[in-house]
Amino acid sequence: MAEQPETIKAFVKLGEFLGDYCHFTKGNQNFEDDQMGWYGKLDQVVNRASSQNGWFTQENILFAFEQWSHALKTDNLKTWLDRYKIKKTNPMTVAIIMAGNIPLVGFHDFLSVLATGNKALVKLSSNDKVLLPFFAEYLIWLEPLLLGHINFSDEKLTNFDAVIATGSNNTARYFEYYFGKKPNIIRKNRNSVAIIHGGETKEELALLGEDIFRYYGLGCRSVSKIMVPKGYDFDLLYKAIYTFKDIIQENKYANNYDYNKAVYLMSEFKFLDNGFLLLKEDTGFASPIASLFFEYYESKESLEHRLDQNIDEIQCIVSSDSNPDHIAFGNSQQPALWDYADGVDTVEFLLKTSLNN
Repeated sequence: MAEQPETIKAFVKLGEFLGDYCHFTKGNQNFEDDQMGWYGKLDQVVNRASSQNGWFTQENILFAFEQWSHALKTDNLKTWLDRYKIKKTNPMTVAIIMAGNIPLVGFHDFLSVLATGNKALVKLSSNDKVLLPFFAEYLIWLEPLLLGHINFSDEKLTNFDAVIATGSNNTARYFEYYFGKKPNIIRKNRNSVAIIHGGETKEELALLGEDIFRYYGLGCRSVSKIMVPKGYDFDLLYKAIYTFKDIIQENKYANNYDYNKAVYLMSEFKFLDNGFLLLKEDTGFASPIASLFFEYYESKESLEHRLDQNIDEIQCIVSSDSNPDHIAFGNSQQPALWDYADGVDTVEFLLKTSLNN
């Protein structure tokens, strides 16, 4: 494994802590063996995160925690890091500019920087201000050597060796202007696509609902568009995802549903509506919240050509195919540690940059 055993052990313990927290919270149990008060503190942080950002419901925060509790197991970390030659070197300072669309969206960058023995200088999104600082505090408590390796800043970032920045297409231009002279990873908007062939089972399409509705569709791995064969019966999809109907009870989601429906009606766009999800034929890939774009394809070849043409806009492809580059229905929000955003290997970038410094 990596040459930062203390750091890795701390992250493993963090994963165990998150798993225990989710277990106790979902079981409505009192936190056991909380002598240091960490579970109670995390409870307060979760409540604060939810109150500061209406999209960060407890359900979605706990889902994110569960995914990280699984990812941060020793075997997963070993499988991920053993493919690299990570040696102790003089640590770089890596500026990480985080998005805030879903809970802990920048955690993988944070983990990658620390796991390679570097220092993280983090600029948080105003939409996700409290979760990561709490985890940093917990990690430092577990491993005090991390104290000098984690810093947060609300000011203009200075004195760093490399940068990892995630944002919209507009902010990416800003990032490229200010950080272009430094080694960098700059991520732009991406969305995910699902391929439907027409022979999917109701169970498979129900799983697709998880890819569509998890995090309200705000993640880059959220399915925002489906590719369907000519003549596809959308009732099959609507019936299968009916179990997600209660999402319309969430005020922020309902407001977006009402707004987008009004826009479509006033613009005289054709669309389908089941009371909680709008389906609109559109060549775009980034559908608004509470909407799902669809596009017809005529053949496997034309479908592959269409997706290949727009690969820079696509984060992942969900399907029932056996294609190793595709993700099974229901799994888009469960990436492995080695499933890098935009297909850019963050650890390799950090190691190469460190060698050149």
